[in-house]
Amino acid sequence: MSSSNGGLFAGKKGLILGVANDRSLAWAIAKFVMDQGGVCGFSHLPDRADDAKQKNRLRVSKCTDQYPADKAKILGPMDVQKDDDIRAIMEAAKKEFGQIDFLVHAIAYAKLDDLKVDTVQTSRDGFNLAMEISAYSLIAVTNAARDVLKDGSSIVTLTYFGGEKAVPGYNVMGVCKAALDSIVKYLAYDLGPRGIRMNAVSAGPVRTLAGSAAGVDDMQRLYEKMAPLGRNITHEEVGATGGFLLSDLSGGITGEILHLDGGYNVMGSPGRLLDAAKDMGAK
Repeated sequence: MSSSNGGLFAGKKGLILGVANDRSLAWAIAKFVMDQGGVCGFSHLPDRADDAKQKNRLRVSKCTDQYPADKAKILGPMDVQKDDDIRAIMEAAKKEFGQIDFLVHAIAYAKLDDLKVDTVQTSRDGFNLAMEISAYSLIAVTNAARDVLKDGSSIVTLTYFGGEKAVPGYNVMGVCKAALDSIVKYLAYDLGPRGIRMNAVSAGPVRTLAGSAAGVDDMQRLYEKMAPLGRNITHEEVGATGGFLLSDLSGGITGEILHLDGGYNVMGSPGRLLDAAKDMGAK
């Protein structure tokens, strides 16, 4: 890995929105960027007024404290349902960095009461909440960031195959990801005249705080059997892939959903999983 004096992101600065802890995919991308010479500013979920320990900020600071203060900077709290919070983060970024070269959006949420039931049973309020936070937030954040983003900068969000095909258990979040995938394409068009690129990483199942609510263990066992590579992906691979899309190496790519799943998405049948089932039947 290149030192902080060089690398793909030498002299580049940007925002990482959506780190929950050190298992977050957003943190994996941030680590790659900083190890390649970049500087990252971070938001965190707001803490309750009565939370003296500021648990949400602490979760992020436990990550950023691994790097020098001039490499990883916590800019403040942000609730993507509040335009004032989003605006404050962008103002903090402008004050700290001037203009930025990249932005990572890794924000999604649905109530467990809605996520754990069949999609047809999703509540109206739950649907609106999940869609606002998981999909519309990309529009809100990008719109607020336009003045702080340099021409030729890059934005990356995180999506999942459940937005393209029905994945039982992913439920309402799959609907949100379908909307997010479409937003990626439309924003790529809107931002294109300034050379600003918008892409998404569609990662296979990885153990994260969000993944635990979506049955990631079962999905990982399935991917190991079905994916052409016969294995699951790693946090480090997400970091490198996200970093590639944020870097100048992907200068001609925009509006893309880049699948990072060991090839799972290309399969039209269970593949070797079906062969295994036949062998078991023969016994």
